[in-house]
Amino acid sequence: MSAPRASRHDDRRRTFPAVAPRPGPTGDADFATSWWGNAWVESMEDSALDPARLGRGRAYAAGGHVDAITVTPGRVMAYVHGSRPRPYRTEIRLRTLGDGDWEDLLDAAAARPDHIAALLDKEMPHALAASADLLPTAGDLTPDCSCPDDGYPCKHAAALCYQTARLLDEDPFVLFLMRGRGEHEILADLTRRNATRSAAERTTAAPPMPTVDAATAVTSHPPRTLPPPFPLPANPGRPPVYPHTPGAPDPLALDLLATEAAARAHTFLATGIDPVAGLTPWQDAVRLAAAHPGSGLTASTRALYRDLSAGTDHSPTDLARAVAAWRQGGLAGLAVLEEAWDPPAGPFDRARPALVAADFPHFRPWRNRLSEPSLQLRFGRDGLWYGYESDRDREDWWPRGTPDTDPVGALTALLGR
Repeated sequence: MSAPRASRHDDRRRTFPAVAPRPGPTGDADFATSWWGNAWVESMEDSALDPARLGRGRAYAAGGHVDAITVTPGRVMAYVHGSRPRPYRTEIRLRTLGDGDWEDLLDAAAARPDHIAALLDKEMPHALAASADLLPTAGDLTPDCSCPDDGYPCKHAAALCYQTARLLDEDPFVLFLMRGRGEHEILADLTRRNATRSAAERTTAAPPMPTVDAATAVTSHPPRTLPPPFPLPANPGRPPVYPHTPGAPDPLALDLLATEAAARAHTFLATGIDPVAGLTPWQDAVRLAAAHPGSGLTASTRALYRDLSAGTDHSPTDLARAVAAWRQGGLAGLAVLEEAWDPPAGPFDRARPALVAADFPHFRPWRNRLSEPSLQLRFGRDGLWYGYESDRDREDWWPRGTPDTDPVGALTALLGR
């Protein structure tokens, strides 16, 4: 498949002509050819409520039912032909990265020349994708369609998601655009960072290291004072690159474990405290999965979620939901997901009048939760309100939005207003 490149006059709005029908069967094989393209598809598949609609959407995509696709920050839109003469306007929304996330991602790319070379070759390095929430996770994609089908997603939105994966196969910069920045802007920023880094390396001399005379070192009466210890580096070291060898452990899993060990050791040396020593095995499994780009990226990452959930006696869906809570509020967010409690009089009692005043009168209380058919606010022991969403009347609640001390503020963030 060869997806035509979009016009470059507007770097934050790219429109791709309709992709030709996909030849061959569309059964259980991966729809995309790249690991990041399949990560995009699987983020939708992991949160889909009806596998049958996914199958019809997959067939629609393979059959060429998706018209030209327009990609802008946080949104993918196309018209999809269904059973009626007039096509449906379909879109998929996702969160754009904040400035801090972009700084982390671009710093990680500039620090590794092989990352920049891979991007220019239209390849997405695993480690670069892991440096920020670049790849979508389960529940990260929000579909919307003008058709009357209330499926999540409907077959038209599923078709758009599958067809978008084929665009990502050809150009991973489309994924950067979805997260908020265009290819020209990213490459210009990387060029500036590279120039700054090169200049700093040319002008910075290595600091002198303390030494011990050889004769003194081997004397039977060692000196009474030893040289001072080496200074603690500002950041944990980067683990080596592990090659993929048949029969050897998965290199991505090794990279994850080595990075975790380096970060824990650095924190322990700096503070004398192990940052994860107080976590239960389940909490630590959620933390590990939350630090990973997400489920379903490759066979190894699917195995990671499968093994973590099995090792802690939970299902992969339980783990995905817990990861969403951890990313929403860390350990406190996970506690809000798993614990219902009776808050004392005070902020919780004032929440309903505040919601009514803001024209949200339909929330009903139960313990630390205020619910209506598809939205819910949970009051945490940290004094924050956490937003949750569910399909109407399903009681399948997923963490969404940003915690806030104000219930109206948390609800507004949940609704995207």
